[in-house]
This record gives sequence, structure tokens and C-alpha cells, in this order.
Amino acid sequence: MNVAQPLEIACDESGAEGEKLVGGNSDVFAHASVLMDAEAAAAVIAELRVRAPTPADEYRANHVLREKHRAALLWLLGPSGPVLGHVRVFVADKTFWLTGKVTGLLQDDHTPRLGLDPLARADAVALYREGRRTFGPGRWAAFLDSFNYLLRAKNGQGITTSVADTYLLIDELRTAKGPAGDVMRALWEVRDRVEEFRDRLLTDPHVFPALDPLIPAIVQAVTSWGDGLDDGRGPVAVVHDRQTTLTDERIAQMRQILGGRMAGLRLVVSELDERVQVADVLAGIARKAASDELNGRPDPELTPLLRPYVDPASIWADERGPFA
Repeated sequence: MNVAQPLEIACDESGAEGEKLVGGNSDVFAHASVLMDAEAAAAVIAELRVRAPTPADEYRANHVLREKHRAALLWLLGPSGPVLGHVRVFVADKTFWLTGKVTGLLQDDHTPRLGLDPLARADAVALYREGRRTFGPGRWAAFLDSFNYLLRAKNGQGITTSVADTYLLIDELRTAKGPAGDVMRALWEVRDRVEEFRDRLLTDPHVFPALDPLIPAIVQAVTSWGDGLDDGRGPVAVVHDRQTTLTDERIAQMRQILGGRMAGLRLVVSELDERVQVADVLAGIARKAASDELNGRPDPELTPLLRPYVDPASIWADERGPFA
């Protein structure tokens, strides 16, 4: 009996800052997965070096994003380019991801989970769209920062935030009118639930980090590429650029969650694997374009080219996703 061989995808990210979702270096996280053999990926990188040359040993997104290499960028993403149909990109607006985690605490089933609770989406959209205008930029930023630290498994940076501190701010914000004020009033009523959630994050070593989008992105990549396989191929194997988050324990947990759809995950040096370099390039392009869109600087040339690459499960306040 023939044993089906795993379908191997290569992955890399752009904008990853662990569980720091606000106040960091990027407002967007992007994770690209590539289904391409080593020879094809090497040909892509070789052609990029001709069209958008760099002396760097490892080809990265910033090389092709330079304005002088615009033609190479459009070639790469275009319908006649070499990567269409071979790359999928999971994109997350970090602030919306955080607001979704906050409003997820309002649900009866509020245990730490990988993605966002779909039942929490309406409240998340309301808070995301109205929070800054309702509370003012300063208090809105303070609220996001407070919950970002509160829901991190490990605070890091020597910064500690208690539930009591966070609820002093919620007490102020719950007097506001409108949808954002409604969310604050609902949060005020579930303080015990928030304390329970926080305690579990700190004491249960087997709980996934509540805020880091990397692991949910990998799970989604495996799910996306593995769905609908009907040609005798086996489960999905992942080759990924090195990440400290991807410990043996986390990999084992992902395999358990995916119920046999993930054959394994192997960490590699991206400089030695052109497939991972292709993933880095596509993730970096998507992250920058999505960030520009969030900040009112959409690129009308890139937007239609990027749409076919975006995973529908991306985390975006507009249900149509980025580049809609």
C-alpha cells in the first residue's frame, strides 16, 4: 500500500512582534505560505536578482519594494508572474486582532483560543471603529496598551498591568455614549471573568499565547492548503523560518489541534532555502501594502494584484479583507 507523501509548504512572516500588538514597529502582521518546489523558488529568486538586483546573500522584501524596482514588483505579483496560485498570505490588522481578543472576553466561552471568536466580531468592529473617536486618541491608546499587557502570557519589558489598573480606566470609559461605551459597560460587568482569564494565562503552561498571531497563521496555512486535497497527497508539512515561538511543545500542540492534517514543522535558515525567501518577499509586500491602506495611503496599482493572494481568513475589520 502506497503511503501518501506530505504536501510541503514553506512559510515566513513580516511584522511579527510576538504578543506586542500596539505601540510597536508595525500595525500589520502578514504570514505567507508557499507551495513551490526548490527549483522553481530558486528560479524566482534568480529572476528577481536580475530585475531588482541586490548584493545581499538573502533576498528580502525590502529589495523589491524600492521604488526603482517597481517594474520587478509588478512583474512578480502580476497574472503572468511566477507566484500567482503558489502563495497565500494571511494578513492581520494588529489593533483589530487585539479588540477582537478583548470583546471575546464578553462571550460565555471565553477561554484562550487561537483565533478570534466569530461571535465577538460585531462588538470588535464597533469598538475598533468608534473607540478613538469616542474616547479621544490618548485614552483610546491607553485602553489598548493596558489590555495588550494584561492579555500577554508574559508581560516582558518589566511592565506589569493588573486587572485593577485596567478597570480604573474602564470605569472612566464606561460613561461614554454609543457602541464603544456599550462595550465598556459590558466589560465592566465581567471583571471576574477577565481576572480568571488572566490567571489562567499566567499559571497554565499549556495555554497558547492569547495574542501572538503567528501560531494561528500557521494553523490557517495548513488548513488552507490541506483543504480539498483529492490527488492522493498526504497531510501538510511546514518548513518555516526560525522563530523562538515555535518550540517543540507548540509544534506538538498545533499537530494535535490540526488532527493529523499537519505532518510536522521544520525550522530552517531562510538564507539557505529560496522557498522561504519567496515567502518572506510576499509577506513583506503584503504587510507594507496593508499598512499603507490602513493609514490612508492605498496603492491603486498593487491593491488589485494582491487580492488573489490574501487568505479569506485574514483578520480585518472590513469583512472583505485587506485590498478590498
